[in-house]
Amino acid sequence: MKIHKEGRRILFFTLLALLAVNLLLYMFNEQGVGFNRVFSGVSVVAFLLLLQFFRSPYRNLLTHEDIVIAPADGKVVVIEDVHEPEFFDGVRKQISIFMSPINVHITRNPVSGTVKYFKYHPGKYLVAWHPKSSTKNERTTVVVETEAGPQVLFRQIAGAMARRIVWYVNEGDEVSQGEEFGFIKFGSRVDVFVPVDTDVKVQIGEKVKGGQTVIAQLKTPSPTLF
Repeated sequence: MKIHKEGRRILFFTLLALLAVNLLLYMFNEQGVGFNRVFSGVSVVAFLLLLQFFRSPYRNLLTHEDIVIAPADGKVVVIEDVHEPEFFDGVRKQISIFMSPINVHITRNPVSGTVKYFKYHPGKYLVAWHPKSSTKNERTTVVVETEAGPQVLFRQIAGAMARRIVWYVNEGDEVSQGEEFGFIKFGSRVDVFVPVDTDVKVQIGEKVKGGQTVIAQLKTPSPTLF
């Protein structure tokens, strides 16, 4: 396991700040030895928690042209048919994955194909499970035309704690299933929109792993007979 590039700067300066504060306490607060020790312990725990948040574990990626894999670690909180207004302007099946602060926060391409649409939306920071967070919060929208034919839309959505969304894709890019397309700092969710006839392979409340769990199987077009 390694540390994700998005966390290295934060971890470095956090470590420097904690070391500096602890050093100052031991130098100028000689009467408060007990407090100094407690603060040192809290500092270690806080840094370890931050360290685990930015972990980037090795994943044996599962890939296939007609499956949709989980774009992130977390828990499935929504499976329903909804009207998707931004790109499709029609009904699509939505699968949402909530990411808690203890999950790996790398976001991965759920399918392979060509990025046909990308847009970043500034917005609010409602809690990630709020019904309006998908359309009101800071978010990105990516649409990939898959190798199997159907188009799949997925969104990174910021939450009450997540104040920074990072993405690595642009319109026209060729993307590979399982590769990183971004990172969300400090908890949020990812929505995936697929055709309504897609066979969903997960259930509400199920825990999934990004790049490994199959969340749906696409209906591929039948071959034309001549």
